[in-house]
Amino acid sequence: MEKTLDMKNLKTIKIELTRFMMAYKFAIDEMTTKINILRDEFNYIHDYNPIEHVNSRLKSPESIFKKVQRKGIDFTLDSIKENIKDIAGMRITCSFLSDIYELSRMIANQKDIRILEYKDYIKNPKPNGYQSLHMIVEIPIFMSDREELTLVEVQIRTIAMDFWASLEHKIYYKYNKEIPQKMLDELKSTAEMASLLDRKMENLHRDMDKMKKEDEAGELLLPLGVGNNKLKFLESFIEEKLGIK
Repeated sequence: MEKTLDMKNLKTIKIELTRFMMAYKFAIDEMTTKINILRDEFNYIHDYNPIEHVNSRLKSPESIFKKVQRKGIDFTLDSIKENIKDIAGMRITCSFLSDIYELSRMIANQKDIRILEYKDYIKNPKPNGYQSLHMIVEIPIFMSDREELTLVEVQIRTIAMDFWASLEHKIYYKYNKEIPQKMLDELKSTAEMASLLDRKMENLHRDMDKMKKEDEAGELLLPLGVGNNKLKFLESFIEEKLGIK
């Protein structure tokens, strides 16, 4: 009888753990759908895609349990949910600095998303030079018998920031010891170079955008059919973008 009860308890724990992890997976799926919609809408309206790459990851149970031990928190699902906020993670790589803030604004404007934490490591880089925009967002996930408010960590950065962060991570893991000060100084120096590149590219982006708007304003002043390609081919553009035949 006692063995039967133990098996029932184990089955209940397994089901609850599975549902716990599934909620985070579904939260990533939901956020991915939202990001894709925002990207396509922005592309259709502005004829420009601000997003270069989107990556996501779900922490493994082993990784979660190790973090529970490091943080010294209670070994319960409620405690894990409350104290570990990066079980579900999403990294979005943008082309330019302005894209980061525009995308974060669009995410914040979603009615079913609540921003719990907002850390701007671009305006305030970490001591080692790391730059990125971090947000902890809360999103509702509707299960068969409940609604789960689930957290997702969203990191938004430029290509240069992502390149630096990726190599910095590899250097730390390869060295596997305390990093010498000379190497730390070099890493911070390269982070500053990456930041300078982002600022220069942002200025070029703004100049090109200004020229584009001036050209479009000039086209709108022309009579219909005289060099006004945007109005002339509007119908075919809509059919192509929306798949209307």
